[in-house]
Amino acid sequence: MQLWIANKNYSSWSMRPWLVLKAFDLPFEEVMIEFSAEPSAGEFKQKVLAANPNGKVPVLIDQAQMVWDSLAICEYLAEKYPQLALWPKDAALRARARCIAAEMHSSFMALRSQCGMNIRAHLDELGAKRWALDDGLRKDVARIEQIWAERPSSDSFLCGEFSIADAFYAPVVTRFKTYGLPVSASSQQYMQLMLEHPAVREWIDGALQESARVEYLEAHL
Repeated sequence: MQLWIANKNYSSWSMRPWLVLKAFDLPFEEVMIEFSAEPSAGEFKQKVLAANPNGKVPVLIDQAQMVWDSLAICEYLAEKYPQLALWPKDAALRARARCIAAEMHSSFMALRSQCGMNIRAHLDELGAKRWALDDGLRKDVARIEQIWAERPSSDSFLCGEFSIADAFYAPVVTRFKTYGLPVSASSQQYMQLMLEHPAVREWIDGALQESARVEYLEAHL
């Protein structure tokens, strides 16, 4: 299998299926396509269109099968490797994992727009400013904290063991850290657990080693 991704520093959607592949030790080749200087032009779009007609990453290529969209990729992997608990084995936890992953997939627009993923950056001042001014951001964070607080135990992942659900919230953990958003002790405990996961650490290390700076993805005061 090949997984086509963009810059690890910025690409939250690429991070999600990559973490699933790494966390469950699934064999794949990483294909990195760096973002171009312009959001809708340049080599990035041209290269990705060679694999995916919608011109976006992530894309999974498994022989003749092409799967796009992060959630669809994760569902494909769960079906391909049913012996592994990519989704929780327990039916109730599996249903919850799917619900909260789908909610992340379709919601939290204020957080996305106000706090774009940028692992290398330290934007506490900007985070404090946007936190004070944006009620939508505060509501998004409150809902995420509610989801995190409902995990089975304070020292567990969202549905017990690490699953697709956690992979979907991993970029949120990096956003909260980058922007220094005020969260509860329980949320901080979950964030620390995530940041210590080997796959998450590997992604973050990769992001920190990148040198490319994409100006339109950089947040400014």
